[in-house]
Amino acid sequence: MTRSRAPQESPGPTPAVSCPAHSMDDPESGEQPPATRSVLSALIPGRGFLASRKGQLLLAEWVVSLITFICYVASTAVGLMTVPLIEFLWALFTFFAYSTKLNEQLKGIFWPLLDFIRCVSAAVIYFVISLVAVSKYSCAGSKAAAVLGFIATIVYAFDFYIIFNDLIEFLKKGDSADEQPQRQKSDDENTDSDSD
Repeated sequence: MTRSRAPQESPGPTPAVSCPAHSMDDPESGEQPPATRSVLSALIPGRGFLASRKGQLLLAEWVVSLITFICYVASTAVGLMTVPLIEFLWALFTFFAYSTKLNEQLKGIFWPLLDFIRCVSAAVIYFVISLVAVSKYSCAGSKAAAVLGFIATIVYAFDFYIIFNDLIEFLKKGDSADEQPQRQKSDDENTDSDSD
């Protein structure tokens, strides 16, 4: 016994649905909604920051930290992976804090000093774990991670050297600004004593 099936009807034309002018699905408009545009512009660093020395150093720090983390995960020295992961996240946060000018909005934090401490600790820790990876582990992944750790040590050391020089200049400017009122007071006292 065969059952005959009723022929299926083809669906008719679908009614046209009007879309807003700024739809993300509309490739013809070429524009993104203003809310999406502002979110993307806040997340994407400007070209000026990427061209700056600080931007390039921070970019190099988080790229080297990420690759070092991947090498440690793929090696037998997997116990050392937490340091590159933490340094990657910290460098990424600092990169976006400087590129989005979050450091200028948070006035309670002295960013150069925080950045200096971050770079010094990262350089020392990368140097130590790279020595451990070279001396205790023999697989290729740990050797590659150690080499990248030494490169990260150099990048972080260069960054803290630059920050240290900037901090010294800042402190010298502060000292010279403090000395000027004292010089004016001593000059005023000298003129007062001369007039008596």
